[in-house]
Amino acid sequence: MQAPVTAIVAWDSAFYDRLPTLFPHGDARSWFTSSPQLAEETAFRNSSLQAAYLIFACRARGLDTGPMSGFDREKVDAAFFADNGWKSNLLVNIGYGDPGKLYGRLPRLSFDEACLLA
Repeated sequence: MQAPVTAIVAWDSAFYDRLPTLFPHGDARSWFTSSPQLAEETAFRNSSLQAAYLIFACRARGLDTGPMSGFDREKVDAAFFADNGWKSNLLVNIGYGDPGKLYGRLPRLSFDEACLLA
């Protein structure tokens, strides 16, 4: 795949500072200021969801994507986020793959193997 773009999907552990603007329906900011662990877990989880939305949007536009989690996060963070404290979650290569070099769909687990209904 030729990947003219690599997106760094990152998270901001102080995202809650923007909640008064983004979610002005109460004091949601206070939910996170008292629990740094909750803030970090929420920021990481939401950045993972946003990465999925980015991949879906790219695919809907006919682009191929190559998400990667095996990289040196400390080096990426130092190079790109030293001034703001964000932390990288994953990289997403975006471009047009060579159909002759792309893997076909890989096997999937059955519903019963992958899911538990409670």
